[in-house]
This record gives sequence, C-alpha cells and structure tokens, in this order.
Amino acid sequence: MTRHFGVFQFKAEISDGEITNCFETMKLMVGKIPGLLDMEYGPYDSTEGLNDNYTHGFIMTFDSPEAREAYLPHPIHEKVKDLVIPKLERVLVFDFNVKKITV
Repeated sequence: MTRHFGVFQFKAEISDGEITNCFETMKLMVGKIPGLLDMEYGPYDSTEGLNDNYTHGFIMTFDSPEAREAYLPHPIHEKVKDLVIPKLERVLVFDFNVKKITV
C-alpha cells in the first residue's frame, strides 16, 4: 500500500467554498483512477503550531506504488491539478510505502 500525503497553503483570497470544491473534486478521483482506494482531507487542527502556515492536508491511499505512478500523469489527475494548483500559495507532497510494525 502506498500513501500520497500533501499539505496546502491556499492563497489568501481563496474562499472556504472554493477550498471545499478543490477537495471534493480531488475526492471524485477515487473510483475513476485505477488503484486509488481512498482520499481524506481536512483543515489544520492543532494547537501545536507546527504547520508552517499550511492550512489543509490530504492523504490518498493507493493499492501499490505502480498505481501511484500511473496516477501522476493520469488525465483526470491533470485536470484536477489545473483546478487546484492556481489556488495555492504553497504545496508539499510526500509519498511513502506503508511499513507495518508487528509487535
């Protein structure tokens, strides 16, 4: 299993409605792009203050590293990027293959 984790800092002028639309559009990729199993998102919600001004995060779950690699250039993903990227001040994405610890 592969996780695709990202954090966004939206531009100041982007409304809450536009932010919701971005994430709901991203979530619509589940079931349309092979191997994309799930997508979760939400705003930063901690008193710790270590978000470095990133305001929202998401996690996508892929069934394999190969599925994640096929997702990256997928035409549906490219269309979603065209919607989301112009609304962002900054973005950071980090992918990892899940390693489970057995006790």
